[in-house]
Amino acid sequence: MNHAERLAAFVALGQRLQQLTDDELASLAARARNQNAWFDQPNITSAFKGVAQMLQEETLRTWAGRYRPEPETPRQVGVVMAGNIPLVGFHDTLCVLLSGHTLLAKLSADDTVLMRWLLQELTQLEPRFEERIQLVERLNAADAFIATGSDNTARYFEFYFGKKPNIIRRNRSSLAVLTGRETAHELGLLGEDIFRYYGLGCRNVSSLYVPEGYHFPDLLDALQPWHRVADHHKYQNNYDYNKSIMLVNQVPHYDSGFLLLTESPQLVSPISVLHYVTYQHEVDLADKLTDIAERTQCLVSAGSLYPGSFPLGRAQYPAVDDYADGVDTMAFLAAL
Repeated sequence: MNHAERLAAFVALGQRLQQLTDDELASLAARARNQNAWFDQPNITSAFKGVAQMLQEETLRTWAGRYRPEPETPRQVGVVMAGNIPLVGFHDTLCVLLSGHTLLAKLSADDTVLMRWLLQELTQLEPRFEERIQLVERLNAADAFIATGSDNTARYFEFYFGKKPNIIRRNRSSLAVLTGRETAHELGLLGEDIFRYYGLGCRNVSSLYVPEGYHFPDLLDALQPWHRVADHHKYQNNYDYNKSIMLVNQVPHYDSGFLLLTESPQLVSPISVLHYVTYQHEVDLADKLTDIAERTQCLVSAGSLYPGSFPLGRAQYPAVDDYADGVDTMAFLAAL
């Protein structure tokens, strides 16, 4: 199976996802939610939409054309997948298989239903992928590794995988820069970056950078359409818990009824909580963003105010070349 045939199979998979019926989505969502209560149908639908966007033919060909089409020697690449949001392991799957290597996938226990279904669809479209995809519990046979986890698990990964070529990903978070000049519509778009997947992803905005004197009621009003997140019992439990902690400890905060805003330099915020930091001048802000760049997954701003930032509402829909942690996965695979 050559590069053109592999690419065609992924294009066909993207078309298949675009043709998913409501009944198919509902069935998949029910099975996935039985495994992981955070995986509800709106978020699964969003995840499939993101994958289908990556697999548009012109997009895929342009991206893949930047790299060597065939490896000098096909390798077995072990991938330890996360399961915090639906299908988060798909991009690594795409990179390994499209680059001509064999995938040894250790699926997350929180996301086996959707990933197994997607891989089955791919092998139905291109049966020759069956010999290139292995779902495994141990990665002893791998020649190289891609592992996604927390700062704690990264130390474990480095111990076991450090002697072979590897990409090891750690904790990262995302943030938004506001100027106070955003329209109500633009602030409403920010809700997608904050609440999609209930804030569980590294691309979810967990911290705001706002000018001193920022008028938070305008933001809270614009985010009101997202009040439905509180219908999820696990989200509501987090909100109730974090609110009680703030009240007991007398932590100053804003409360929308489903989101808590509090001033904190911590980049990672608990579910249902959004941190904010104030700045005086753009030079001051630029210095702050530089200091945390290595811990930032993505930055959003109105009109893509800063180089490399995403427009408000687009953090959860990365392009196929928006690599996690800024590490070019395809270049890594091409060099094996």
